[in-house]
Amino acid sequence: MDRLGKLLQINRLLLDDQPEYRDDAESFPKDEGGQRRLMRSLMNVRPPKPVPPKLLRLQDLFLSEEREEKGIVHADALPASVKDSRLCLFQGDITRLDADAIVNAANSELLGCFFPCHGCIDNAIHSAAGMELREACAEIMRGQGHEEPAGQAKITPGFCLPAKHVIHTVGPIICGPLTEDDEELLASCYRSCLECAGENGLRSIAFCCISTGEFHFPNERAAEIAVNTVEEYLDAHEGTSVRRVIFNVFKDLDRDIYRRILET
Repeated sequence: MDRLGKLLQINRLLLDDQPEYRDDAESFPKDEGGQRRLMRSLMNVRPPKPVPPKLLRLQDLFLSEEREEKGIVHADALPASVKDSRLCLFQGDITRLDADAIVNAANSELLGCFFPCHGCIDNAIHSAAGMELREACAEIMRGQGHEEPAGQAKITPGFCLPAKHVIHTVGPIICGPLTEDDEELLASCYRSCLECAGENGLRSIAFCCISTGEFHFPNERAAEIAVNTVEEYLDAHEGTSVRRVIFNVFKDLDRDIYRRILET
């Protein structure tokens, strides 16, 4: 079966699972690009619940093939920073990294982004990992019984991602002038993720630019806090299992900021 045929089959099952979206689905083009957007949209809006076995099998097969087509970036092969051999910089799609864990900049519900095909990293990670990730997050939240506070971290499997795990953290939301409390909460995100990685025996972790997108933390100050906090943590915890920390950026602006910090 070709790629379009697989997409049509998956979307039929997704619409059987969510029949309330049948009319909306008719507006999507019937070509491969349109049906891939429909698949992602239906995944994005689907509430946390077990995935029917046939749908899960087809989703996992499709996402695994797509993962291989995009190309896996090997965390151990990335060049180390001249400033600190434990750190490195990667510009590109974090969902291609095969680090032991990638960090997701989550919201306080910890359930992923429900806006179809939204450009946030939360949406990208959930879309590439598959629908089981939302259910795994929901199980954590049901056990916790309250929204996730900023500055903490939770771990789940990576499911269809190259990364073995996803570590979810909620960064501070900046609504006015930056405060010391905002800076401390952001630093706490990095420390909590490193603690979580160490507790689970992970050797490599890739951080996105926490809070700098939808949460409006100033990019340069966020990068300074990220690098300083990670270096201080690794220096203070020589026994940690974490041996490689990757700072993942997407924009050229962030690449230039991190490059300057990591090379001086």
